[in-house]
Amino acid sequence: MFRFPRSPGACAVTDLDWVPDGIDINVPSVARTYDYLLGGAHNLAVDRRMGDEMLKVLPGARRLVRINRAFLRRAVTHLVAEGVDQFLDIGSGIPTVGNVHEIAPDAKVVYVDKDPVAVAHSRLILSGCDRATVVQADMREPEDVLSRPEVVGLLDFDRPIAVLMLLVLHFSPDSEDPVGYLARYRDRLAPGSALVISHATADRRVDTMREAAATVRRSNSQDNLVYRAHAEVTELFTGFDLVEPGVVGVALWRPDGMGDISDDPDDNSQVYVGVGRKPGGGSR
Repeated sequence: MFRFPRSPGACAVTDLDWVPDGIDINVPSVARTYDYLLGGAHNLAVDRRMGDEMLKVLPGARRLVRINRAFLRRAVTHLVAEGVDQFLDIGSGIPTVGNVHEIAPDAKVVYVDKDPVAVAHSRLILSGCDRATVVQADMREPEDVLSRPEVVGLLDFDRPIAVLMLLVLHFSPDSEDPVGYLARYRDRLAPGSALVISHATADRRVDTMREAAATVRRSNSQDNLVYRAHAEVTELFTGFDLVEPGVVGVALWRPDGMGDISDDPDDNSQVYVGVGRKPGGGSR
């Protein structure tokens, strides 16, 4: 499989103290590439090359990931206003400005990611914070995630918990049965709990989005994009009552300021988002 060419001297880089042992610095990471597109500092040359290749195909990618971040803020703020004060952020990625524990400082938050770099940096940021923690785990294994001591020690499963899965489920093909494992998360949650999703789609701009997926595939990353249509993203909320306005384009979910609104209508055709509540706990 094709690997992005290494930059001169890439193997001689010495300022990599923040990279955990065992990480192949010649293989790009989706989490680190996302960090690069957000303007973060925890990424490698190979991640920046993948990001730059993505920008050639999808010039609005930087704007899109920032709008997704704005959706995270709105969704968390809405749920806090509804009385939710526990969050399980799965696929949380590299920590950057606007983490859940910053948006909701009085809430309890568990971050979950399979990327060891994301987990290592989360631990650094959360050092000394008794209301938030991080675990390295795979979202496709809900029984493992939900039984971790860090999770059961911080979150009260007799009370509502919001599960956040932003820009992560499109790395899980149908063969892994995401509807099925989301149902297993749902079944462990108390009434009134929530599911928050953002998910890439190719409902429009099919050729562009197909090339974006090919860029990730060519990078030799372990992750591959799997686009889902509106009806398929809606199906991920099976067993949850969708909060108005339902599953919509990323900038159309309850925007409350200019920073939430995109000038490019195509942005709303590339990522669907939604918030669902488990029946029985009250929602509006």
